[in-house]
Amino acid sequence: MRREDLPAPETGILLTHFLTVADVARSRAFYRDVLGGEVVLEENPCMIKLANGWLIMNPGGGPTPDKPDVTLRTPDDPSTTSSFLNIRVADIQACYREWSAKGAEFLTPPIDRKAELRCYMRDPDGYLIEVGQSTGLLQGVLADPPAGGG
Repeated sequence: MRREDLPAPETGILLTHFLTVADVARSRAFYRDVLGGEVVLEENPCMIKLANGWLIMNPGGGPTPDKPDVTLRTPDDPSTTSSFLNIRVADIQACYREWSAKGAEFLTPPIDRKAELRCYMRDPDGYLIEVGQSTGLLQGVLADPPAGGG
């Protein structure tokens, strides 16, 4: 394992995303085999280098001394979320075809939202993942406002 493969900056900050997972091996396989991530550390915690970022995964659990009132768990309601991964790609149609062939389950095919083409999929624990390709945004065209955002 090389230092540059780890989310450990020598200066400044670096953003990673932690996922609470039910089955580390299953999630590791999804992010490696479907999305093309590089496994940096197998477990405890699992670390995956994905494009220019890292995912850190571990099973859920109860409070610890540094988070005394927090319990980690996987999503329990797939129709409600407060955050999601957002993956930006150069060719959304190619990603949609490739990742679908590898087992990714998308909610819809890519949809044109004026500023971008976008679709969503879920990982094995039900985490929502947005896949988007900037299109109109590159020419200053903004997306339609969110539903109910008036």
